Amino acid sequence: MKAMSERSLSLVLPLASAAAIAVAWQLAVQLGEIPEVILPAPSSITENLLRSLPSLLHQASVTGREALAAFALAVAAGFLGAAAISSSKILREIVYPAIVTLQLIPKVALAPLFVVFLGIDHEARITFAALLSFFPVLISTAVGLANTDLSALWLCQSLGASTWRTFWSVRVPFALPHFFSGVRISSTMAVTGVVIAEFISAREGLGFAILAAGARSQTAGAFAAIALLCVLGLALYGAVAGLERLAIRWYRG
Repeated sequence: MKAMSERSLSLVLPLASAAAIAVAWQLAVQLGEIPEVILPAPSSITENLLRSLPSLLHQASVTGREALAAFALAVAAGFLGAAAISSSKILREIVYPAIVTLQLIPKVALAPLFVVFLGIDHEARITFAALLSFFPVLISTAVGLANTDLSALWLCQSLGASTWRTFWSVRVPFALPHFFSGVRISSTMAVTGVVIAEFISAREGLGFAILAAGARSQTAGAFAAIALLCVLGLALYGAVAGLERLAIRWYRG
């Protein structure tokens, strides 16, 4: 009963907060007589969203496919990279300085280079978004694998378990919370990376829709695209959170 009430609160409080912000926003625009081109009211944004929903859904499908592809690449590469780093101290000493250096570079500055290297099609956008969302998975998983309980590792050694069996049966379960922590961040970064790339090189997608609406001074249209982008990001994040619960429950038996 208590768990159910806590679950209800975790759902009701964000919805109530969002509703309160929307009401305050609507009142501020109406009472302050703010021009729609500067700040449209939520009612205007909703009307624009419903009117252009078919077009926006098409744009969202383009952005969603590219974000999913980038996310899958980032998770796979991040996990494999973390496994390689955790298995070799020499490799860790070689790779970590490069990781730190790449983390210091503003990733947005690299986006035009991907257009030069890969052109203006979806390959450049997916690769850029994958790079942006790769590092959280790599670093979080590497930390989780490195912090495996030593007593569990000693027990595996005493039982004669192979390195491969120890990795999947002990290291991975211990690293799961860290891994999914990185994956959750990566899911948001994948969407962000695709939109940044769409600002630079796309002819379709929600990033392109935002730019096109802004160029025509259709601020409500830009906000409508941003609202759909938020829904897309929340859906991906929610799917990851659900998968995390299932994976941890399965590993714990």
